[in-house]
Amino acid sequence: MGIILSSIPWLDYIILKNLRLVNGSLSYHYWQRPGVIRLTKVYIYNVTNPDGFLNNGEKPKLTEIGPFVYREDMEKVNIKFHDNGTVTFQHNKILQFVPELSLDKNSRVIVPNIPLLTLTTQSNSLPRLVRMTLSIMLRAMGLEPFVNVTAEEFIFGYDDTLVSLAHKFFPKHRRPLSRMGLLLGRNGTLNEVSTIYTGHTAMEEFGYMDKLNGLDHLPYWPDSPCNNIRASEGSFFPPRKYTHSDVVHVYDKDLCRIIPLHFRGMTTKNGIEAGIYTPPEDIFDLPERQPDNKCYCGENDKTCPAKGLQNIAPCQFGAPAYLSFPHFYQADPALLEAVEGLKPEKEKHQTYFLIQPGITELTPSIRHWVYLATTVAEVSAPIFEYGSIVSGILILVGVFIKTYKNVVFTKEALEKGKETLRRGSSFIINGQHRLLIIRDSYSLLNNVNTDPDPDPDDEDDGV
Repeated sequence: MGIILSSIPWLDYIILKNLRLVNGSLSYHYWQRPGVIRLTKVYIYNVTNPDGFLNNGEKPKLTEIGPFVYREDMEKVNIKFHDNGTVTFQHNKILQFVPELSLDKNSRVIVPNIPLLTLTTQSNSLPRLVRMTLSIMLRAMGLEPFVNVTAEEFIFGYDDTLVSLAHKFFPKHRRPLSRMGLLLGRNGTLNEVSTIYTGHTAMEEFGYMDKLNGLDHLPYWPDSPCNNIRASEGSFFPPRKYTHSDVVHVYDKDLCRIIPLHFRGMTTKNGIEAGIYTPPEDIFDLPERQPDNKCYCGENDKTCPAKGLQNIAPCQFGAPAYLSFPHFYQADPALLEAVEGLKPEKEKHQTYFLIQPGITELTPSIRHWVYLATTVAEVSAPIFEYGSIVSGILILVGVFIKTYKNVVFTKEALEKGKETLRRGSSFIINGQHRLLIIRDSYSLLNNVNTDPDPDPDDEDDGV
């Protein structure tokens, strides 16, 4: 048994059987409703000199305010399995403020007026007369380039006249939400419909997206590789032992793109080994150094942002918005020189993923199963296999020795063999069973007729 187990990947079969997504399986249970504590931490850059920046040409002076921590309860809804080895679903998320881990959510901050900046940027393509009319209207409405709001309002929504008008009159595919808020669109059932591979067709594609909102590409970008969706949406990643690759891809909705993550080594968290993955240093580099980024620039290279910035306007209703790593980490030094108050540090601001489990906290049940399937199984499986082989060999040797002693070397067996030889042995002659007699001595009988066929008419003369 041990030899058979050591020659087949039985442990992988058991793990993969439970890893593949099937309705009612162990992996399905934790995938559909993970039950983990997931925290979203928000930091806001407060502009302390809006007047000096607007009127005196000063650099924006920024102060980091936070964290504002929200607990995220998540589950998959509207789940439907398909015959081609995929499953379709939506995310349902509920974010709740955690005051004991946060700064006061009513703290006031001064931040850019994003709806106004969006409108003024898009108005550059309008006729001059229309621009002048629009400018007069905005001044009459008393709109300013910066707004003073609470942290809670900036994160989860405040009323804005321009946003309300856009929500009411814009076409459906370009219509923003009715209020302005950074995380407003993350609460409740998300609009995105994801379709991922369940692992039944090939484990190399396990967890990767097949469709996003029914499309096999991202609609924000015109060309490949920018519009590729071959990536995980964050639930599962294909096992590294099957892909034989040190790179995985994950889709980031906020970045409107997929991000390559490179394997950097192993670490241990909660007694479980996990792989450390980080984005490449050139992920937000200029097309001259990273040609794959050219299709993020738009119609021409002149619209390419500086190194370290990612254009997210296509998925933010055309707003002139860019994302970067915190404090412009790994960005063009000119960006840091244009502001005051930022100080990038690798230990604080580097983005990294821990895959397996890859989340901050685990429930005891999830930790138990992951620990068994990885740490314990990797050690116990070889011990069980080789132990079975050694045990089997010892049993066979024991049986052989016992049988050999009982049958061959016992006095009773030897005496029985001699007695059998004295009694004789049976053999077959001409198809008849005869008895071969073996004696220690014998004597010849006289006057015995040895004629094989005596005449029955002759008289018997006697002995």
